[in-house]
Amino acid sequence: MDSQNQDLTKDFVQLARIALSGRIQDIQLLIHRASKRYKTSFPEMASGLVSLLQESPSQMSPLRKHNDVPIPVDVDSRLQLLRVENGFFDHEPIFSDELQYVLQQILSERRNSKSLIDQGLHPTKSLLFTGPPGVGKTLAAKWIASQLRRPLLVLDLAAVMSSFLGRTGNNIRHVLDYAKKTECVLLLDEFDSIAKRRDDNSEIGELKRLVTVLLQEIDDWPPTGLLIAATNHPDLLDPAVWRRFEAILRFSNPTREQIERQIRNLLHHQKDNTELWSQILSYVFNGSSFSDVERHINFIRKSSAISGRSMEESVQSFLQSLELKLSHDQRVELACVLHKSGFVSQRGAQELTGIARETIRKHNSIRADTQQMHHKTTKGSSKPDKKKTSKSNKN
Repeated sequence: MDSQNQDLTKDFVQLARIALSGRIQDIQLLIHRASKRYKTSFPEMASGLVSLLQESPSQMSPLRKHNDVPIPVDVDSRLQLLRVENGFFDHEPIFSDELQYVLQQILSERRNSKSLIDQGLHPTKSLLFTGPPGVGKTLAAKWIASQLRRPLLVLDLAAVMSSFLGRTGNNIRHVLDYAKKTECVLLLDEFDSIAKRRDDNSEIGELKRLVTVLLQEIDDWPPTGLLIAATNHPDLLDPAVWRRFEAILRFSNPTREQIERQIRNLLHHQKDNTELWSQILSYVFNGSSFSDVERHINFIRKSSAISGRSMEESVQSFLQSLELKLSHDQRVELACVLHKSGFVSQRGAQELTGIARETIRKHNSIRADTQQMHHKTTKGSSKPDKKKTSKSNKN
């Protein structure tokens, strides 16, 4: 209880500090986090905070400085060509060390733009994100926008692509012109759809001219704005696109350690066995994308909520459902991890994975021998050679 009171005190002080600064969106973010953190320990307070968020006026428009200029729309459908997105982050996104370094550099340049200008430089104004689906490209764009306290404008391809090809080009121009005049981060998602290779014989002339327009716009992008393009299919991009971007960031599937961190974040509201479940499930989801991991974890949480079962029972049920989807080697690895962690007995590991107890014992024995051999080798290599040392001393 003392720990909870300390957390409550810290959050209250932080809320007061932000309130005095007048940063409305930060206040809403802190209230949102508090409503989730104290849902179990202070349910009435958490419920009241949720009600406040729901009853409060909608968040101030991120485009309030430009509310006299409406978001461009398609002439035929009257659909807005841009989506305005604001994201709450319950926890910091997980990036590789290399990505984190570059992203922090981008933010630092924006926050110290005057120093760059004094040296005849400008902040990075265009980024290209590549990588498979679900690895954090869009999330990174949202995070950058939130860190810079700017709205994220996302090009809505469904609205932009008109049945009249000439109008598609006009729609793109309207979007880019609007974003240039707005203090925002512009995200061109699924960039390969509008920046395809111009040597593709299946594409007609109008779309090829559209690529040329895009390249010119990227070249002329003002340093006051930040343009981000993201693609799952970099091989489809026109070769000339690559040299137009000042920085290219390649995203990949997370490591097992990153997956374990993500699961801990997703299960942070659980009181018991969070570390254990995170470790076990990270082996199951190794090689998956962040979005796939989140989908599976939310499935387990929902299953627990609607069935009334404990999280432990829901995790076990989920593991049993995976038996036919995992390879034999993956099931052996999972069985050994389950048993070694103390989560279940050898019999329980066998029931969850279908791996015989004798196989589990044999695999654990081989692993123990390997670790012991490695330990002896490492220990032996760290010892100085007594004969050489003695001879050296004599000399």
